[in-house]
Amino acid sequence: MFTGLDHVKSDASAETFVRLFAVHQRRIYSYVLTLVPNHSDADDILQETSIILWRKFAEFDLSTNFVAWACRIAYFEILRHRRTRQPKVGLPNGLFDLLASEALERSTELERRHQALAYCIEKLHARDRQLLARRYGTGATIRSIAEEIGRSVEGLHKVYQRIRRSLVDCVDRALAREYR
Repeated sequence: MFTGLDHVKSDASAETFVRLFAVHQRRIYSYVLTLVPNHSDADDILQETSIILWRKFAEFDLSTNFVAWACRIAYFEILRHRRTRQPKVGLPNGLFDLLASEALERSTELERRHQALAYCIEKLHARDRQLLARRYGTGATIRSIAEEIGRSVEGLHKVYQRIRRSLVDCVDRALAREYR
């Protein structure tokens, strides 16, 4: 029966889903990528998972953990992928299940580390952020960057080591402050 408010409920539900998925998509993808190391396969699994999440969202209890629910659905998509696309060699199912459970438990910690890293990257000098973007954003080699900016490869290696060390220290400090 149409009450005139059915579309409001579905619009609100759709908005709630989109908000939850947008906030947690990276964690869900990280979970999938932990269990399926091929990025292309992980992308496909995340896409299929998101479709299933959308279809089943009416069954989701908003008072429960969205990430746990979404990762459970992703887990079944990963199992389907293992059955249909991967050769029968690899991890035994029991070990795979243990790994999946551990990946879900660690997803919160990984997300915290990711947020701390983003914070620390923002604190870097603009020049260092640009170097990181060249190396990791575009996948350029240190040699090609060194040639592009007129520095020695060895000198640039040292710069990247200094940046990495600075980021590790900053992330450690940020996470330690979180526990105070």
